[in-house]
Amino acid sequence: MLIAKSGAIPSSEITPKSAYLNRRKFLAGVGLAGAAAVAGTAFRGLGDLVNPSLIAQANAKIDGIQKSTFSTTEPQTPYKDVTNYNNFYEFSTDKYEPAALAKDFKTRPWTVTIDGDVQKKQVLDVDTIMKMAAPEERIYRHRCVEGWSIVVPWVGFSLSELIKRADPLPKAKFVEFTTIYDPRQMPGQRSNVLQWPYVEGLRMDEAMHPLCLLCFGMYGELLPNQDGAPLRIVVPWKYGFKSAKSIVRIRFTGSQPLNTWQQSNSHEYGFYSNVNPKVDHPRWSQAKERRLGEFLKRPTLMFNGYDQVASLYAGMDLKKNF
Repeated sequence: MLIAKSGAIPSSEITPKSAYLNRRKFLAGVGLAGAAAVAGTAFRGLGDLVNPSLIAQANAKIDGIQKSTFSTTEPQTPYKDVTNYNNFYEFSTDKYEPAALAKDFKTRPWTVTIDGDVQKKQVLDVDTIMKMAAPEERIYRHRCVEGWSIVVPWVGFSLSELIKRADPLPKAKFVEFTTIYDPRQMPGQRSNVLQWPYVEGLRMDEAMHPLCLLCFGMYGELLPNQDGAPLRIVVPWKYGFKSAKSIVRIRFTGSQPLNTWQQSNSHEYGFYSNVNPKVDHPRWSQAKERRLGEFLKRPTLMFNGYDQVASLYAGMDLKKNF
């Protein structure tokens, strides 16, 4: 697994989003070498010079977004960092490359299959799913297993809205999510770094918790390709790899799914993957984290600070069920 070390982004180097997107149009018309000369250090992030070709694409605005009471009041991570530093192995193991490699990824037409132990098996168009409930902006902390974190204004609604419409059978105890498998568009899937397609899963009560978000946007716009377009899950109290991206199938089952990272390395990645400062990764401590754009580390919070979910794990040994 490729591990990147995060550095700092001085506030003086944080470019306003409007200027940043306008600069993208300019840089698109010049060569890479020329762009680097013109841009200078304007695209420096996390202590490294970001290739100007990795600039995030502008996306369509989402209308009618409501504010959510679930939001944190912490400062948001700059848009350019969230859209240019991505864990998305379907495109690349390098965190700076998915933004460029996902540039032409096609997210329409797009359907999601709902099947397994449900009364209402169906295939839904992603735009139909997006209209199931009013969109909410939820400013969530998001913690990755490598030790870095972000604060993002995600847009979507509780996954429970879709689950209730699927009408799961009583024997459905888990929900499994599968990412699209398309090596033609996703160059990372041409390698065997993981077994494809990417699969994740949640226990039913986790999936039904109101904090669990079915997400199709961020920063008031549709999701950029490199951030999981057109539809992803956001589970803010778990490490980031649990938040499945570019979903094409949601399957309900009575058996615990074998998720991709557990299949790849069960010694290091468990099924639950709750943010827990007391349970270290075998190769590094989880006691502290570094927020993108900051230099100093901060203490990691149990459940990433979302104490509302603690009751889901009452009586469980969270060192065994990591």
